[in-house]
Amino acid sequence: MRIGVLGTGNMADALATHWVRAGHEVTIGGRDAHKAERLATRIGGSVKPASLCAAAESGQVVLAALPFGAGADVARDLHAALEGKVLLDCSNPVGPGFRLLTEGGLSAAIQLAAAAPGAHVVKAFNLCHEDVWRMRPPVFDGRALAVPICGDDETAVARVRELVQDVGCKPVAGGGLEQAGLLEATAALFIALWVGEGADAQAIAPPLAYAAGPSHQETDGGTSAFRLG
Repeated sequence: MRIGVLGTGNMADALATHWVRAGHEVTIGGRDAHKAERLATRIGGSVKPASLCAAAESGQVVLAALPFGAGADVARDLHAALEGKVLLDCSNPVGPGFRLLTEGGLSAAIQLAAAAPGAHVVKAFNLCHEDVWRMRPPVFDGRALAVPICGDDETAVARVRELVQDVGCKPVAGGGLEQAGLLEATAALFIALWVGEGADAQAIAPPLAYAAGPSHQETDGGTSAFRLG
C-alpha cells in the first residue's frame, strides 16, 4: 500500500515505522524539508521525504499526523491532492486542563472531513501515547491492543483495518464517522485519568463477560443490558 504521512512528529514516526516494516511504501511530508529528511532517514528502508503536497499525492492512504486545528488547515490547502484518498485522523482535540476543545461542536474528524470533502476520513490511533505505538507489538498480558476505527466508507475502513493489524493490534468497528467524537471524548477522559489522577483507565470497564451483567447473560443473553428500573 502507498502511504503518505503529513507531519514529522512522534505519531508520524511511530506509525510509519511499523508500516515500513510491514512492506508498505511510505512518503513522509513536512513543511520543513530537513525534518522530513531526518525522519525518513531515521525510519530507513524505502521511505521518501517530500513536501506535504507530494506526500498527499503519493498515498492511497494519507495519515494526518498533525495537531488539532493544523490538520484541517493543511487538508484545506491540499483538498485537491486528497480527492478520493483515505485520510486517517489520529488527532486529539484536548487542551489545558484536559478539556475537550470540540465540546458542543464538530469533532476533529468531522472538521477534517469538511476541510477535504473529497477524501474518505477515518478516525483511529488516537487513544494511546505515541510510545505505545512504538511497541513491537502493543501487547499487554498476552492480549493485543484493540484499536477502534470510525469511518463511513467501507473500503477506507478496510484499508485502515489492515494498517491496524500491521501495527500488531486488533481492529474494532467503532461505527460511522459521527462516532469519532466519542473516541475523542474518551481520549480526553483517559488522559485526565492517567495524567491528572494517576488512575488506571483500563480498570473502569469490567471484563466483557460482565459488561451486560451476569444475570442478564444467564436469563436473556444480555439483551436487557443497561435497562433502567
